[in-house]
Amino acid sequence: MAEKKQQINELFASQLNVANVGVEVFYQAVRDQNVPAVQVDWRPPAGGDARLAQVLDQLRRLPPERIEAANAEAHRRMDKGDPVWAGMVYAKDVLPDMDRYTIGHAGPPLRWEEMCGPMKGAVIGAIRYEGLADTEEEAVALVESGKIRFRPNHSVACVGPMTGMITWSMPLFKVVNKTFGNVAYCTVNEGLGKVMRFGANDDSVLRRLKWLEQVLAPALQKAVELHGPFSLKVLMAKALAMGDEMHQRNIAASSLFARDVLPALIRAVEDREQLGEIADFISGNDQFFLNLAMASCKAVCDAAKDIPDCTIVTAMSRNGTNFGIKVSALGEQWFEAPVLMPKGLFFPGYGPEDANPDMGDSAITETYGIGGFTMGSAPAVVRFVGADSVQAAMNYTKDMYEITQGVNSQLTIPNMDFKGAPMGIDIRKVVETGITPVINTGMAHKKPGVGQVGAGIVRAPMECFTGALEAFARSLNI
Repeated sequence: MAEKKQQINELFASQLNVANVGVEVFYQAVRDQNVPAVQVDWRPPAGGDARLAQVLDQLRRLPPERIEAANAEAHRRMDKGDPVWAGMVYAKDVLPDMDRYTIGHAGPPLRWEEMCGPMKGAVIGAIRYEGLADTEEEAVALVESGKIRFRPNHSVACVGPMTGMITWSMPLFKVVNKTFGNVAYCTVNEGLGKVMRFGANDDSVLRRLKWLEQVLAPALQKAVELHGPFSLKVLMAKALAMGDEMHQRNIAASSLFARDVLPALIRAVEDREQLGEIADFISGNDQFFLNLAMASCKAVCDAAKDIPDCTIVTAMSRNGTNFGIKVSALGEQWFEAPVLMPKGLFFPGYGPEDANPDMGDSAITETYGIGGFTMGSAPAVVRFVGADSVQAAMNYTKDMYEITQGVNSQLTIPNMDFKGAPMGIDIRKVVETGITPVINTGMAHKKPGVGQVGAGIVRAPMECFTGALEAFARSLNI
């Protein structure tokens, strides 16, 4: 929008030229006659919805010390956030009201009957991982008996990619926001192939999870004790400059993390064979840093929660059935809509008919302002997620500036003149412009137990934002 205004101003600063608003065929006809022209991508506010346009107008009439000041404070907190990896913990030791029959999942709340195939597959695997059932049939019977309690990870300061399973025995990264003192947690990335986050649940998946629990997590804890907390914001800034967007592409971030942690691991782990396994696992997993990025973004965004009159989004997440957002002024309330289907590229042998709709807590990266919001910084991710060109990726990032409060002063995009990443999604701007947040995502097979089948781009449903705006207006008696 700002770029279009600049083009129009430049156009009319010289000779008589043409600015076309509306049907693009008129713009093309003028350009065919070699007349300088610009196409204005104008649309009515709130998509022409009279009620929502009225709400937006009434919100604009409020004193600036209310919403604008509140949003500026949320942006300040997000910008000043300083996440550090402080060690490894276990869900049973740190999460409130946790027991062996509690399973955390990605996205807003949902019941077993509402779960998609990969989510059900992951639940079955999680139950077997905890030793509560030996077979799939026993696991399903346990769920149907009502003994398993499901809850969203976000309700207990956690996040998990894709299905997002968090159970009693699982190790978690502990990330502390040094500036504000709040803590966030995330599971350890399992690697690629058959993994629980994509719904796989066979014995190889469970063995890997036990190895993470019993071998990797204790070693990582020893490394932190030896080294001290690891700064994650510095690492994220470096990775962004090296071509990561830190949702679908984490190659630079994972490599930087390996470089930082391996010296401490070498000193901390006495068993040479175990050390070799750990080094192979970390250095061979291009997505290892994703989970640390997610916990970092969660810790930063949580610091912006519960600010009165604030219209900034503090969480976006999806469970394969519904997409949900939270808004600062509206606390823990979810605003939901049916989740959309990603568009992208598939692994050989798979196609759109195999894919499950969007899923995972990993949209917390876009909530902070990286991931799809910084596609312009990651040319190498473009073809992997199905974008048409590098310019198309940069255009996605440019659009995100239109719906955010400001920029990140430390996470900058080199090939966009070092402009800060767009940060602080404002529900008012989303509804007014009709531009919804863009998210980079992996795609799971719709059947449980198969795993990842591709990667792509998806949008957050507009209904989440219109619902949140209406609720916000009601909270102000508008």
